[in-house]
Formats: sequence, structure tokens, C-alpha cells
Amino acid sequence: MSERMKQVIEEAERDLLHTYNRFPIVFDRGEGLSLFDIDGKRYLDFFSGIGVFALGHGNRELNDALKRQVDKLVHTSNYFYNEPAIDAARRLKAASGMDRVFFTNSGAEAVEGALKAARKYAYLRDGVADHEIIALENSFHGRTMGALAVTGKKAYRDPFEPLIGNIRFGKMNDIASVKDVLSDKTCAIIMETVQGEGGIHPATADFLTEIRRICDERDILLILDEIQCGMGRTGSMFAYQQYGILPDIVTTAKALGCGVPIGAFLLRGKAAEKSLAAGDHGTTYGGNPLACTAAATVLSLYESMHLVEHVGEVAPYLAEKLDGIKSRRSDVIDHRGLGLMRGLEFDHPVGDILNRALENGLVLINAGANILRFLPPLVIEKADVDEMIDLLERSLG
Repeated sequence: MSERMKQVIEEAERDLLHTYNRFPIVFDRGEGLSLFDIDGKRYLDFFSGIGVFALGHGNRELNDALKRQVDKLVHTSNYFYNEPAIDAARRLKAASGMDRVFFTNSGAEAVEGALKAARKYAYLRDGVADHEIIALENSFHGRTMGALAVTGKKAYRDPFEPLIGNIRFGKMNDIASVKDVLSDKTCAIIMETVQGEGGIHPATADFLTEIRRICDERDILLILDEIQCGMGRTGSMFAYQQYGILPDIVTTAKALGCGVPIGAFLLRGKAAEKSLAAGDHGTTYGGNPLACTAAATVLSLYESMHLVEHVGEVAPYLAEKLDGIKSRRSDVIDHRGLGLMRGLEFDHPVGDILNRALENGLVLINAGANILRFLPPLVIEKADVDEMIDLLERSLG
């Protein structure tokens, strides 16, 4: 590590609140699938900023659109209309099959809005405010108080109790566990279509189909969190589109802005018509012209680049190569995922592997102590997969 790198890191440790155990690297710029630190070393990025940079780093069309908008208009507040928000909402509705859009600044904010919409829907229906929400163990929905309340990891929640109440937990792909916590007070079920932080666990078709049936039968809203697994990552624009169902509310963020902070929750049918109304919810920055220019441009580029179709072409090759590592190594106990959202589970912690990978010029991250997580930009080619596998095998030892 250079003296310059050491100095920058020391300054950061003095000035920034220590809520992250950061890797000792200071990145300076990005280009395509490559990241470069301030010393000029190149890294292959197979993490894309937690699934954010779907288009890779430095996409010229996106950058140019943002520069034009900066010179035109950045913010007015939601007391007025702006065309980028209308454009982004129209494109997002078409991509998702939903009816209404509320733009936020982050995924956690999108989850907060979704929870409020579900409780308001039930309040308008029943005239009482003691409804319950079912979430799933091992899930992750965000760090704000509402999103944390439905995050299925007790260790994350305990220091911040009491959180919002009336939350019950079932288990992913265990319909009996969900039925056990159902009650007449249940107003919503929230789940990730593919659990990300919890270890890359896709919902089974039987499980999600039965959840949808239960929600329809009991007038319960189904909220699908697609903040990480949405926006083309699994081989369809949204992962639920591979299951033949529609949620009542869906949350999205991350790749929606490809680096510009923006999220959204989308509502359909009764959830859109009979929940949040004027005065119920708001945001100062959400839906501003700059962020929505990013979202509208990203959605346009997905279409013109046929990006979802590209994922369908390259993802099987990545899966095949990761299967090969699993077959060759006795310490790899599972490989799972959908599309370009994949995990290798080891029988030991993977921290040392991540550190060696960085030394070898490969950016990966974990999903739990013993799972390597692969979230590359969606623009990867087979040659990029080959380079990653070579670097990974060198890092595995």
C-alpha cells in the first residue's frame, strides 16, 4: 500500500463514523468492468457496488444525459411536476406491470413507503390500526427503523428495539411456517423474490405461488422486495416475472439509477387505488429531475441494449463455470442463484478469500460469513467470466 493510500485511509478513519469495516482500498475511477485505485492498480469488478452498476462504470450515454440535466434543472420539490419523473414513471410501469410509482432516494425508503401503504390500505378497509405484517427469516430489507423491523436477522434488530410492532416471521420456501403466523390481523406479506444478503436463496415457484394465493384469498397485500434482484439481474426485468405472478407492491432501487441515488415503490390495483393519499407520505428529494433523468435513461438503455436478453445469454455460462469450481473443490458445498445473482457456499468463512481476491485484482463480496456473492455488471461477456474464474481460482489457493 502506498503512502498516499495510507494517508487517505487514515483521514477517513478520523472523519467518518465507523459503521463499516472497509477493505483498505481507495478507488479513484471506473471504466466498464474495471475499477482503478488511486495508485493506478486495476481490479475486475464482479460486485458492481452491491448490484448497482448494471451498465458498468462510466457509461457514456448515462453520463451525458446527467450532465445535460445538471445544466438544466436539478431540483424543484414535489409541489411541482417535472418531465424526467413522468418519463421514468412511464417506463418503470411498462417494465413492471404496475400502476403507480412513488420515487424515493434509496431502497430502504422504498420499503418504508411500501409498509405504510400496506397498513394504510388495511386501516381504510377495517377502520383499525393494529394490523400485522409477515416477513421472512434471513431476509434483509434495509437499516431504517421500519425496514429493519421486517429484516429477518435478530442480531440486526436487537440493539434498536423497540421497532415498529406487529411483525411476524415465517421461513423462506416453508409455506407451513407462514401459515403458522397468519391471523385475521395480517395485512401484508413482505419478502425478497431472491434473498440477497441472506445467502442468495430464490423463492421456489410453489412457495411464491401459494403466497400469492393466500394473499388473494385473505385480502392481504403481497410486497416483493426486488431492490437487489430486480432490474434485469435474474434474467427478467423483475424476478417475479419468472413466476407468473404480480405483487401488489414492489420495491426497487440499486440499478434503477446505476449510481445515482434513487429508489421507488410501485403499486398495483387496490393497493394503488385505496392506500396512500395526499398528505400520507412525502420526500424532499425523491423524484427530483436529476435522479429521474438517471432512471429514465437507464430504462431506455436497458431496452436499446437488449440487456435483459443479454443476461439470459451470459448467465448460463457463469453458472456453468461456478458449477465447475463446485465440482472441483470439496470445501464448496453449494452453488445457487438466478441469472447474474449467484452465490458459492463454502464450509468455512470466506474473508481470507475476499482479501486474496482483492490482492489479485478481483472485487467480490460475501453474503453471510461463508458465501461468496457474485453481482457483476449486466454487460459482462464470456471473456469477463473467464478472467474472473482465473482470478478466483488463484485466490482460492
